Amino acid sequence: MAKRIQFRAHGGPEVLEYVDYQPAEPGPKEVRVTNKAIGLNFIDTYYRSGLYPPPSLPSGVGSEGAGVVEAVGSDVTRFKIGDRVAYGSGPLGAYSDVHVLPEANLVKLPDAISFEQAAGVMLKGLTVQYLLRQTYELKGGETILFHAAAGGVGSLACQWARALGVKLIGTVSSAEKAALAKANGAWATIDYSHENVAQRVLELTDGKKVPVVYDGVGKDTWLTSLDSVAPRGLVVSFGNASGAVDGVNLGILAGKGSLYVTRPTLGTYANNAENLQRMADELFEMIIGGKLTVEISQRYPLADAAKAQTELSARRTTGSVVLLP
Repeated sequence: MAKRIQFRAHGGPEVLEYVDYQPAEPGPKEVRVTNKAIGLNFIDTYYRSGLYPPPSLPSGVGSEGAGVVEAVGSDVTRFKIGDRVAYGSGPLGAYSDVHVLPEANLVKLPDAISFEQAAGVMLKGLTVQYLLRQTYELKGGETILFHAAAGGVGSLACQWARALGVKLIGTVSSAEKAALAKANGAWATIDYSHENVAQRVLELTDGKKVPVVYDGVGKDTWLTSLDSVAPRGLVVSFGNASGAVDGVNLGILAGKGSLYVTRPTLGTYANNAENLQRMADELFEMIIGGKLTVEISQRYPLADAAKAQTELSARRTTGSVVLLP
């Protein structure tokens, strides 16, 4: 019998249960994967808390992992038993020994990328790929603002921005996290615990502000992001680590300089197998080429998923965290 983490009701980490379950047989276009490593992400807590509703209850948790194909459906053409694969866009249920996914949600994993690297980077890395290369395509030479620059997504964004020749200003909560962001390639950091972010952006850009702000924090940084972006600039709101942005007054966008706002998701960009594999290939090339380093900062047994989520929500983690079946 396989093991998985599930929840029967919404709430804090205490609702997570470590239970026996029987993995399903793959459908015609599905693949069953034996997980070797599983990624931990803020979005996992959104489903657990009810901010994002799961399809049904009880529900599995997690959307990112890496492992080996153990069974394929009758119509699967891209994968065979024994293939190394990774995924970062669900469906829910990655916190498990074995996971069944649509063929289109899997990518081929090069031998040069370890299972832990893949599990720690797929969702975060693909997020950075679409943010920096598609949502606002950076060409090099820009100065940008990226909130939570020492977190999992932020650490990769710092490295990717440096590789592109982009000056990334990263917000952080401590001197230690500032040092980490700088080590990863941030051009400058702002410690929001005692510095005014918008004022420092103004100073760092000689009064010009930035053409784009990447904001995965949400509620707590929304107004700061609007105050930091240049007229006709773009605020990319891609996460809710501090809570959802709500009650948005569109008139504010006019008053602050005809601003643009977008709320992108990975699923919209990686909307078919071809796009997903193309995005993953660019990510893997950055890692293999030494331009991105995947730091696995903590490893937890799958049974300790509740503890891992507690640490993540308290922002006591840096880099990537993985669960091990």
